[in-house]
Amino acid sequence: MESNVLKNRKTMSVRLDNGVYYLEVAIEQSFLDGIEDFSFILTNRYNEDDIINLEFVKKEQTHGYHIFEVTVPFSSHTDKFVDGEMWDLHIVRKIEEDAVKSRISSQNRQLNMHSIVLENRKKMFYPFSTKKGNLSFYANDYKLFSMFDALNLQKDGTLEFSGFFNYPPLFQLKKYEFGQINMLVRNNRTEEETVVPLQNVDRIDLVERYSGSHLPKNIGFKGSVNLLDKMDYDEAKYFSFYVVLDYQIDGAKEQLTSLRMKCSSLENLPSRSILTQDGKKVQVKIKATKISKYFSLSVSRYNFKTEVVQGLRNKWVRARRSKRIKGWYKAAFAVVSWLIPANKKLVVFESYHGKQYSDSPRAIYEYMKEHHPDYTMIWSVDRASMKYFAQKDVEYVRRFSMRWLFIMTRAKYWVNNVRFPLWIPKPKHTVYVQTWHGTPLKRLAMDMEEVHMPGTNTNKYKANFLKEASNWDYLVSPNAYSTEIFKRAFQFDKEIIESGYPRNDFLHTCNDEETIKELKRKFNLPLDKKLILYAPTWRDNQFFQKGKYKFNLELDLARMREELGDSYIVIMRMHYLVAQNMDLTEFDGFAYDFSHLEDIRELYLISDILVTDYSSVFFDYANLRRPMIFFTYDIEDYRDNLRGFYFDFEEKAPGLLTKTTEELIAEVKHMESNQFKLSERFEEFYQKFCYLESGQSAKRVVEEVFEKGTKRNG
Repeated sequence: MESNVLKNRKTMSVRLDNGVYYLEVAIEQSFLDGIEDFSFILTNRYNEDDIINLEFVKKEQTHGYHIFEVTVPFSSHTDKFVDGEMWDLHIVRKIEEDAVKSRISSQNRQLNMHSIVLENRKKMFYPFSTKKGNLSFYANDYKLFSMFDALNLQKDGTLEFSGFFNYPPLFQLKKYEFGQINMLVRNNRTEEETVVPLQNVDRIDLVERYSGSHLPKNIGFKGSVNLLDKMDYDEAKYFSFYVVLDYQIDGAKEQLTSLRMKCSSLENLPSRSILTQDGKKVQVKIKATKISKYFSLSVSRYNFKTEVVQGLRNKWVRARRSKRIKGWYKAAFAVVSWLIPANKKLVVFESYHGKQYSDSPRAIYEYMKEHHPDYTMIWSVDRASMKYFAQKDVEYVRRFSMRWLFIMTRAKYWVNNVRFPLWIPKPKHTVYVQTWHGTPLKRLAMDMEEVHMPGTNTNKYKANFLKEASNWDYLVSPNAYSTEIFKRAFQFDKEIIESGYPRNDFLHTCNDEETIKELKRKFNLPLDKKLILYAPTWRDNQFFQKGKYKFNLELDLARMREELGDSYIVIMRMHYLVAQNMDLTEFDGFAYDFSHLEDIRELYLISDILVTDYSSVFFDYANLRRPMIFFTYDIEDYRDNLRGFYFDFEEKAPGLLTKTTEELIAEVKHMESNQFKLSERFEEFYQKFCYLESGQSAKRVVEEVFEKGTKRNG
């Protein structure tokens, strides 16, 4: 059993026998009072109309609960289960004429031990406990799971641990021989990694507990790591843990790294310990992450005053983000917008959640500042970006402050390039201009088959997107191709302004030698070398947590410097969702990180070659009629699993697709020897996507919204 504690709709145990799952589920008697008809079902996470009805029997009745055994016959519906990918368990009660569904819960984080491997599909099927603590089933790619089940922190900073791992494809299908088992300890802040050897341990208890899962006895491990080794007292360390498994099949050596390790229990471990090292106090914080229950550990210098202040700050942040405060704020927003009349000359601008002064909102703002100075124009700014905006000659207000509330509710116009939070109600008098932030290559919104972002699922993401899009009054489109996609993907039936992107006006009005040299001097870049701009997009499934994405740099900068360093430098510009600081110290003078530059348009202008992947930056850069190379090392995964493309990217991309750094270097040299001539394919691309952009796009938007629109609305 998961726990001896009975709870309504709780899974008490899971058993696997010959391709059939047997679940014991506790249902409170009062939950079924007056209910004559009820059933257990699995619904497809991505298609709620796809349902599998499950057989069940009542095993016993105890302490006010019915205990049901629910049968999940995987072997009878194999293809359907695998094709459907993810399935959620419900009990359905017939109440009058309505069928009311309720999820069945599970807190067991070890359910992947009950895995079924399908070698012909390269998939494994297993039950799991969702982030909200409900029971679901998943047909996933092969995964190596690992978990701590005992932890002990010594006074000298040594963390002793034991746990186990599970790799069903190996245990169920292969004849193998274990080699070394190691622990990979990664500092999440610096990406520094330490490998710790582990001792293999027999776990007969697990073999007996999960008797239908083909587990070998030697799936356990134990070991230790000193957390204070080489301690830098001025910089905190944030650790995550992984098991690395070496094994052999028919003499061939293989190695696997597990998913990030979780922990079965932290009951006997303090959440914070104060240790003494070299006469200095060090604090170790240990927890399971709030949603996914990953084992998380940090080490930092202890300062009493700092901890008190930080503790108070954290409490304030939690209070500020609570549902109750959001509810009050939302109500206040609605009341204020109803009571206070609109200011017909007030415009609020926001770019990338208030973090930047950039993109099409900036271009529209700058055009209006010059041609319509009678408007009051205010930027909505994220708290962390206040210092950055203080250096600009613009009026701004802190996002979600009381002053922001009054400005937003009074504003006649909102201009934004991404979505506002859903809980912000749009006043009836407000005209919302959505500029969006790129020509679509990757599938958007309703066109996406699956969503891999943290903190949401496919149906929730689409519903939220449509709710936000219903608030837009105008949507800016760069070309006819985008207009067609926007209408369908956003289900947008209001006015689309097909004007070209205002943000690209700069590329036409400032593309001259004097401006380019001035910008290079501004950025302290050499004037005698060509510039390669590397600007990749983000990956939906590479993230630290909800809203915080990471990016694994696959470009071999050392090799590029060796081959191209005499004539070129590389400037890096990461997507705003992964614009984290990179350590380019060892490439000083060759590679430069400009990820936090306010607006990428200046980097376009000074670059001789663009290197990107699936980012919409190449649609914008094409305006300069300069060469592009596509570094698409993961194109199969991105195309087939993450987003999918709207057109045949491999056939229509306006530049060569490369998968390795060597191929990229060869293409740069080839371009140079051919004097950077543009191909016919580029010309076709330019005529389809850039034909509207000539430096007049912001003017077209302003005329449509603020001149014609004002006349239409009286």
